[in-house]
Amino acid sequence: MANLTPPTELFDRFEGLGLAGPTASGKTALALALAQTMPIEIISVDSALVYKGMDIGTAKPSAQELASVPHHLIDIRDPSQSYSAAEFARDAARLMSEIRARGRMPLLVGGTMLYFKALMEGLDDLPLADPAVRSDIQAKATALGWPALHAELAQVDPTTAARLPPLDAQRISRALEVWRISGRPLSSFFGESKKAGPRIALLSLEPQNRAWLHERIAQRFDAMLNAGLLDEVKRLRARGDLKADMPSMRCVGYRQAWEALDACEGGQLSNSALTLMREKGIAASRQLAKRQLTWLRSMTQRHVVDADSQDPFSAALKVLGDLPSL
Repeated sequence: MANLTPPTELFDRFEGLGLAGPTASGKTALALALAQTMPIEIISVDSALVYKGMDIGTAKPSAQELASVPHHLIDIRDPSQSYSAAEFARDAARLMSEIRARGRMPLLVGGTMLYFKALMEGLDDLPLADPAVRSDIQAKATALGWPALHAELAQVDPTTAARLPPLDAQRISRALEVWRISGRPLSSFFGESKKAGPRIALLSLEPQNRAWLHERIAQRFDAMLNAGLLDEVKRLRARGDLKADMPSMRCVGYRQAWEALDACEGGQLSNSALTLMREKGIAASRQLAKRQLTWLRSMTQRHVVDADSQDPFSAALKVLGDLPSL
């Protein structure tokens, strides 16, 4: 396909294009096809693709795919680190400006809906993460357990503590981190003024037939297992510095593999244990897809493209062609 310049009206009206959708809906393939029709650079909107060394279970684009069009926000964090929605919004906004300055169109692709929301609608102006404070909180949790830290949070921020389960390590940690850095409860930041986000034309890749998506989810999880997902998780575990409750290891697929390996002896899963892990991984992927679709349907500005149509690419091109006149 010949490269085409984005319509002037499209470039003028929008600062970027978005392509969202549930897991296994075909976002990567459609994004790469769109990149053959106009000068695009892809910004990943995926909280798992940020991690180095997590390739199979994240369905990370292949080296060939990454080389075919510029990609951003992939492999930017070690699995021991965190990456927040606020950090994504800041990084994505900067990248969008740089890409447009090169005369190209940013295409934001992924299924982490909180990231899309943070960029497009803005977030409350929370303090940035502090690795030293976070590490101290983690060490305390290791010694005392997360219920004890939940009780500590209830003393300084009862509003936030009331909506969090005692074992919600990631959110308890963040709430305590905000308190230690700012001296203010996390709940006190909500409702303050937000910065307006960039104008993004959001395409939403949604299946009309849920069974179609469920079949693709199962096929993709099986492909991950065949490609060596368990070996990938074994290598990550062997580092010794990663824990099951870290954001990276809580990703769908990794969490189920980690739990299965914890329960087995010698690192070899029995057939029954492997079957159970597969069932749990597919079920968790379906639950993730359901949550993603719920998020998308609340985003009234989206333009739906049928993921299970015979030609999603042509449907997406038609939506893009109609945008300047909408």
